Amino acid sequence: MKRKLAAAIVIAGMMVSVSACGGDDKDTGKNAGPDSFKGQTLTVWTMDGSAPPQWSKDVQAAFEKKTGAKLKFEIQKWDGIQQKITTALSESSPPDVIEVGNTQTPAYAATGGLAELGDLKQEIGSDWTPSVSQSSVFEGKQYAAPWYFANRVVIYNKKIWAKAGIKDTPKTRDEFFKDLEAIGRKTDAEPLYLPGQNWYFFDGLTIGQGADLVKKQGDKYVSNLGDPKVSAAMELYKKYASYSKAPKDKDEATPQQATIFAKGKTGAFIGMGWEAGTAIQADKSIEKDLGYFTIPGESADKPEGVFLGGSNLAVAQGSKKQALAKEFLRIALSDEYEGRLAKLNGVIPNKESLESNLKGNGAAEATAPDTAAGGTTPLIPEWAAVENTPNPIKSYMTAVLNGKSPADAAKQVEGEINKRLAQQN
Repeated sequence: MKRKLAAAIVIAGMMVSVSACGGDDKDTGKNAGPDSFKGQTLTVWTMDGSAPPQWSKDVQAAFEKKTGAKLKFEIQKWDGIQQKITTALSESSPPDVIEVGNTQTPAYAATGGLAELGDLKQEIGSDWTPSVSQSSVFEGKQYAAPWYFANRVVIYNKKIWAKAGIKDTPKTRDEFFKDLEAIGRKTDAEPLYLPGQNWYFFDGLTIGQGADLVKKQGDKYVSNLGDPKVSAAMELYKKYASYSKAPKDKDEATPQQATIFAKGKTGAFIGMGWEAGTAIQADKSIEKDLGYFTIPGESADKPEGVFLGGSNLAVAQGSKKQALAKEFLRIALSDEYEGRLAKLNGVIPNKESLESNLKGNGAAEATAPDTAAGGTTPLIPEWAAVENTPNPIKSYMTAVLNGKSPADAAKQVEGEINKRLAQQN
């Protein structure tokens, strides 16, 4: 998901690359003032597309003015990054600060590769949004700091909705279903494009039901697909899919759902805000008809649960400049620079109080209300193997859409899920 987020931000023309400068030395102290770290260089790994050039330039200037040290940004590619970070954290001179995917953070923490940041959390993180902060905690300890996030939104075709006589966007799930029914009755458009294996949307529905995809059994984790709450989430997914003609055995990337939507014959789809840019790239004429709204939940006062994808910032346990690294985090995560990142990139910041920076960005404004009710895939190191291709949860979803009960479909794949959860990391 995060690879797609970064790539699409580039598509939207929101950023390019980041500036850098260099050097290396040892740490001297903690919370020191100007020039206390003079002559040192802090190395920070950020992912391609995450940090806008102007943001990086301004953070660098503020950091160097405060500490007297130099700041070196090194841009990393998403392909192969997990192995690259794992290797770097095992070396004697790792990068000092590393951007890590939020759902990948527990795996890095479990290896002992990340420094504990409990003191920093107490100092600057008391008002971090709980739903975005949870991924930076492992076994009750703070091993990273939340940086930026994104989640799914409804992207719709205003022209088609107008033809169906719909005057406002839905505020509840039932209103959404009624609108989709109206599009099906009154227009020749497909009401919703929803392939059978858009499993991150399913994960969001599961979060909305107050369920998780795994459960603890003794000292190990096992599949929780058989939970009635998970079944209820899948039944909701099936209801949404009933308004779609999309393949039941494909995900949102095969083909890219935004390019299907760009043809102008689809009422709506559920995707990342940046996918609107993909649709515009496919057909510029669709731009004038684009609209966005928050995925509605059961009641108007509580939006649907969503999967929150994003990034945390972590300090390498092997870094010899941990005090200097924390000075960087104090600046980068300050209200000033966290708010500026949200404004420049249209991403969800780590505090609800900073969401005002999203004003004017339609997609970002629509995603923000879902953040507090959002969550992630299971935050355990063992989870990564479950998502490997072929993803058994996708097989489960297709089986239900093809007529199996959620309980029977779960029984078909739980053995494979449990096998993967038992793998040594």
